[in-house]
Formats: sequence, C-alpha cells, structure tokens
Amino acid sequence: MEQTIRAEMVASVHSVVAQVGDQVVIGDTLVILESMKMEIPVVVESPGTVTEISVVPGDVVREGDVLAILF
Repeated sequence: MEQTIRAEMVASVHSVVAQVGDQVVIGDTLVILESMKMEIPVVVESPGTVTEISVVPGDVVREGDVLAILF
C-alpha cells in the first residue's frame, strides 16, 4: 500500500537521508527538516520501500507538501 510522507510544518530541507529503492522500517529517518535553527527528523511510521523522494536539500516546504512516497 502506498504511503505519502508529508511535511508537518513550514521548514527548509536540511538533508535527505533515504534514497529511492531503500527498504525502511519504523523509526528510520527519511529527511531532516530545519525550522527556527532546530533539526527535525522525519521518520517512517510503517515499513516499506522508498519509491520517490520529492525534495532536495535547500528546498522550502509548507505544511502538507509531499516529502516522499513509500510502497
């Protein structure tokens, strides 16, 4: 089942940890966001395979923007 990982706040993308094709499990970090000089990891809530990464470091995301898709 496809899972869409979305930003929960306005932030900039500090780094992208996962790559397309990676197998991820609960608790793995996909992306690290930065907001107000704090780094916020975006972690996986259910296992899957990364099928798309929609952001690159330096991007600014808004609440609800797609960060990644898992299957």
